[in-house]
Amino acid sequence: MKKIKLGLVSKLVIAIIIGIILGNMKFLPANLLRVLITLSSLFGEFLNFIIPLMIIGFVVKGIAELSEGAGKLLGITALTAYCSTLIAGTIAYFVAKNLFPTFITAELIEKVKGNVEPLTPFFKINLTPMLDVTSAVVFAFIMGLSISWLKGNGRGKVLFEVFDDFEAIISKVLSKVIIPLLPLFIAGNFTNMSYTGSVFSVLSIFWKVFVIVIILHLLYVSLMFTVSGTYAGKNPFRLIRNQVNGYMTAIGTQSSAATIPVNLKCAEKNGVSEDIRNFVVPLCATIHLAGSMITITSCSVAVLLMNGINFNFGTVFGFIAMLGVAMVAAPGAPGGAIMSALPFLPMVGITTEVMQQLMITLYLTQDSFGTAANVSGDNAIAVFIDKLYTRKIKKA
Repeated sequence: MKKIKLGLVSKLVIAIIIGIILGNMKFLPANLLRVLITLSSLFGEFLNFIIPLMIIGFVVKGIAELSEGAGKLLGITALTAYCSTLIAGTIAYFVAKNLFPTFITAELIEKVKGNVEPLTPFFKINLTPMLDVTSAVVFAFIMGLSISWLKGNGRGKVLFEVFDDFEAIISKVLSKVIIPLLPLFIAGNFTNMSYTGSVFSVLSIFWKVFVIVIILHLLYVSLMFTVSGTYAGKNPFRLIRNQVNGYMTAIGTQSSAATIPVNLKCAEKNGVSEDIRNFVVPLCATIHLAGSMITITSCSVAVLLMNGINFNFGTVFGFIAMLGVAMVAAPGAPGGAIMSALPFLPMVGITTEVMQQLMITLYLTQDSFGTAANVSGDNAIAVFIDKLYTRKIKKA
């Protein structure tokens, strides 16, 4: 018989269902449920331990690699990608802030709190991270920029290879430990929510956020193609039609890197010159995360509203601006974007383990759509950059 292989989203859905069922089995001894809660809590401690190492692994290599490229072309592409990510997050914030309160009401917030005390783990091991998040971020930026400078002077190869190998180790930990155990983590969380009686209130919010986020993805990608197509003198509708294969491939693979070959074909159909598409598309697959930013910003606002936490644009924009840099190279690992976001969530008030679990669940259930929006936006940027450089050549 052919072995059935479940994807991450399927496993998460199954974990949610199991958690809901277990939490509602009132005849089960609470101590039996606490076994699962304990395992989930231990995983959470390990996750907090690995997060600073993830920042170092992803950010150092990501920044160091940006020294490779065609000078101004690299700078303009990176700036365009970063601005797009900021704009996407800003749009998501204002849509979420004005739309989400229409269904995340005060009455629903009370139901989310539950009607009984949540279960607690039997014990914790108090696994202390080797570095705190702030130290990891500062160290990563210093090392990334320094290695980039060294490479520009014909040095730093050995140091780059050290952090390249370190990034590979962290990616392996993510793919072989963190991601496979996430369903256990989520099952524990939903068991607790089911036990307290808040789970169905949470799910009633989940599906609405999910739908709005996907609509935002599609609208933002369409906006990007409209702007770049208008600037380049090309039909935006034709550009969007040419991108369908790349979008669907990204949904299926859940990987920006795996979609690059198809995305290059889409760029070719859009008339992007070979040199530009071969440079811009692979680079943006690493640094352009507009779709992921829309999702994380929207989910953050949803979680804040669900917990009755006050927030403002200034605070959230600082989070968006920091995350736009911290997520560099994160798409190379499964779930890398949300994992990169975890250490920065306290900036907006998402501080508890339960809130972080909600963020992970919300994000990963639509990760493939966020990836599809990311790679589609990459081609919109390629169209823009191609026209920009064509004009420069003509002026020269």
